[in-house]
Amino acid sequence: MKRTGLLLCICISIVVFVTGCWNRRELNELAIAVGMGIDKSGDQYEVSVQVVEPSEVAGKKGGTSSPVTLFQAKGPSILEALRKITTISPRLIYVAHLRVLVLGESLARAGIADALDFMSREPEARNDFFIVVAKEAKASDTLKILTNLEKVPSVRLFSTLETSEQQWAPTTTVKLDELISVLVSEGKNPVLTGLDPLGDLAIGETRKNTETVKSPAELQYTGLAVFRKDKLIGWLNDEEGKAYNYVTNQIKGTVGYVSCPDGGSISLKVIRSKTKVKGSVNDEQPQIEIEVRAEANVGEVQCHLDLTKNETIAEVEKWANEKLENLIEMTVSRVQQDYKADIFGFGEVIHRSNPKAWKKLKDHWDQTFVNLPVHVKVNYKIRTLGKVSNSFLEQLKE
Repeated sequence: MKRTGLLLCICISIVVFVTGCWNRRELNELAIAVGMGIDKSGDQYEVSVQVVEPSEVAGKKGGTSSPVTLFQAKGPSILEALRKITTISPRLIYVAHLRVLVLGESLARAGIADALDFMSREPEARNDFFIVVAKEAKASDTLKILTNLEKVPSVRLFSTLETSEQQWAPTTTVKLDELISVLVSEGKNPVLTGLDPLGDLAIGETRKNTETVKSPAELQYTGLAVFRKDKLIGWLNDEEGKAYNYVTNQIKGTVGYVSCPDGGSISLKVIRSKTKVKGSVNDEQPQIEIEVRAEANVGEVQCHLDLTKNETIAEVEKWANEKLENLIEMTVSRVQQDYKADIFGFGEVIHRSNPKAWKKLKDHWDQTFVNLPVHVKVNYKIRTLGKVSNSFLEQLKE
């Protein structure tokens, strides 16, 4: 009985000391941040935080105020600037529900390592938000724009980028842990999607931006930011971004077109794509082979072709092969000559295929990458012609 009583006392003591919410914080004490922007101004960091207004997004009917509030502060470090926001915000900024982190172009060109170090150390920050670069703009400018369809702009930015990556392909989604992993890896440099604020930005900051059929100001993802280590060095356009995603095997779905001999074009909807990148080293000379297998459906026909014939389909596939091969080759060549930064991960491929040779190559890989032979082979297959074979437009032209 004494032993049972002693055990009971110990259990009660444990329960007393380990239960309870000693570090609890009530919801009405927090400002839920869904978007964060970081800019560099001289030796100061400017942090912008987009915070949800709960009363404006909770109800089904739209309110009369903005669904979000933007707080900004400057400081010699990102943490100091973020804490300085408490001088204007009545609530503590809570970053656990962050959807997007926007890095200003000035910061990106100076280096993003400090920003990533802060985000990786912040105990409340998760790794499920996307990181993008404000193209030729400040990050704060992008977070001021109100949007339609989604009341909270940062939520819309998250959903738009996710959808664009799956359906259009020149863009790419990058999360914090993925970006840091690339930065510390040998043989690969990172890329981030560009975010471009368009239109009348002054109106974009007001509710008028969501009250018309076409918003006066919009936020559009365009281009890929090319980095050498943690510094932005240039941009790829949409077509080059698509080629990058083909090489890195990130195509989930996209649309392309081929020109017809007599004018017009055929649009092809890619439904599947698989890329294999192989590396080899012969006589201390590395080389890369890229093999792309793509499957597509015919989405639109704007020329005179009889698609009921097998030889016509084979001809279209040949055109598509040549066009995609040329696009990939030109993109790789441009990155080699203009940026001299291996964003494709060819160094990692060589490392995996020949670790012994990589030990000799890694110290001067940037110089080797510039003249690296890259061979591209595309196998493009058309699976279906859509709901019809030949277009009814052919009958109208007769």
